[in-house]
Amino acid sequence: MPLLIGAYLQLFLSVYSWIIIIEVVFSWIPRRAREPEWLSWVREFVRSITEPYLGIFRRIIPPMGGLDFSPLVALLALYAVRDILIPLVF
Repeated sequence: MPLLIGAYLQLFLSVYSWIIIIEVVFSWIPRRAREPEWLSWVREFVRSITEPYLGIFRRIIPPMGGLDFSPLVALLALYAVRDILIPLVF
């Protein structure tokens, strides 16, 4: 049973990492006035999922020179938990 929990937790952290990467890509793409409604919905959905976690790192690491490094640090933290901590616990 603990192995199953560890596997699901690793899967969740991997999927969440990809969602953060999608959020970063969306931040590079400017919004357009004629953007399809489904794309606006996807942007807002991804933002609502990632902002609570990324907000923690944005309070610690302010943007430098207009670049936001908080997603990078947040991904490194997720990878550390996924690759180091979970195998030790489960």
